[in-house]
Amino acid sequence: MVFAPDTEQALGTIVALLNTLTPTLDHLLTPADLDHFIARERFTGSRTHDDAELRSVRQLRTQLAEIWLADEASAVARVNSILRSARALPQLVKHDASDYHIHATTPQAPLSERMAVEAAMALVDVIRSGERARLRTCAGSDCQAVLLDLSKNRSKRYCDTGNCANREHVRAYRRRRSAQTSPQMLS
Repeated sequence: MVFAPDTEQALGTIVALLNTLTPTLDHLLTPADLDHFIARERFTGSRTHDDAELRSVRQLRTQLAEIWLADEASAVARVNSILRSARALPQLVKHDASDYHIHATTPQAPLSERMAVEAAMALVDVIRSGERARLRTCAGSDCQAVLLDLSKNRSKRYCDTGNCANREHVRAYRRRRSAQTSPQMLS
């Protein structure tokens, strides 16, 4: 395990949120889409289930995408801004089936604020441990999804949103085969 379980879970939620937007499709268009996302990510606390909540989460998605791709100094400034604006107050809590973990907002805080602070706290752990290189963009030639590399040797290159690794391996195989057969065809 690279990070604490709650940090890894929060980072996974960031990845899932960022990957709800692709160049061709937005998977967070309606409050129902957000409900599905929140249920899948097992987010707790108060909800309004309205368009304003959806808009604020979509704005958060943009903000987190900027942090994911930013240089370290910019990422630090943006993370600190999130924590300051939410007046984050980290506390150890234990609920449901979870062991002790950190919450830095109240369960009554708006959803986007709770999500932002949880993401910021996870990014604090990543930055403090010098592991920003684990926050990546997929190496697939036709993919812009983000990924979190939790492998021991930091070797993960492809996202989990599609079949990018397989497609890239097939392309490489076809290039090799084409290179092998091209000289023979010229003879």
